[in-house]
Amino acid sequence: MRKLCMAGLLLCFASLVYAQDTQANDKNTSELQAATATVEHMSSTAGDNGIPNTVFEGAKCVAVIPKLIKGAFVIGGEHGDGVATCRVNGGAWSAPAPFKLSGLSWGPQIGGKSTDLLMFIMNEQGMNNLLAGHFKVGADVSAAAGPVGRSASADAAWKAGVLTYSSSKGAFIGASLNGAEIQQDNRATQDWYGSNASFKQILTGAVKVPSPQAKAFVDAVQNAKQSAQAR
Repeated sequence: MRKLCMAGLLLCFASLVYAQDTQANDKNTSELQAATATVEHMSSTAGDNGIPNTVFEGAKCVAVIPKLIKGAFVIGGEHGDGVATCRVNGGAWSAPAPFKLSGLSWGPQIGGKSTDLLMFIMNEQGMNNLLAGHFKVGADVSAAAGPVGRSASADAAWKAGVLTYSSSKGAFIGASLNGAEIQQDNRATQDWYGSNASFKQILTGAVKVPSPQAKAFVDAVQNAKQSAQAR
């Protein structure tokens, strides 16, 4: 009887572990698929509703937060899970690195919404802050709402280390994320790579792309850049 009880407990434990692993894998897959879809939409949006070609061409890293949750009741807040990739030697893009974005803002705002967000890291300082795995937008590195329009003229925004955009009704608009914090998602990193690889290891190309879904995301970013150069 004791052996039967022990066998039953072991079976239950194994089933629980399997269920948790399956849920984690499903969540990771859905996050990467959502990020890939956001990038594909980004590269297909045309004309004055799109992101300028020079942003695609000049970005050192791209960070995507599909379904950023924004809610407010006097105190505003935002939270989202994101994926980042950076250029490595030869012009290819690194394996994706998972992160979390969170922040607070004060103001007379009531309501809530979900939006897709993109961040283009445009200079060495911004890239180095991202590689560190933790930085505050607008404090550790300058940030600005990105210009819109395929041939948008250069202005003060181009001097920022990070250009940010959100998707609204099929078009892209400049967005402000000053004060939001980006932090490496260590749990997702462990799930994706089977180790606690650092942001620097992942984003400098020292870690291989871990799955077909991750490869699809990297390919989408690469194709977006190539599409921009071909316009």
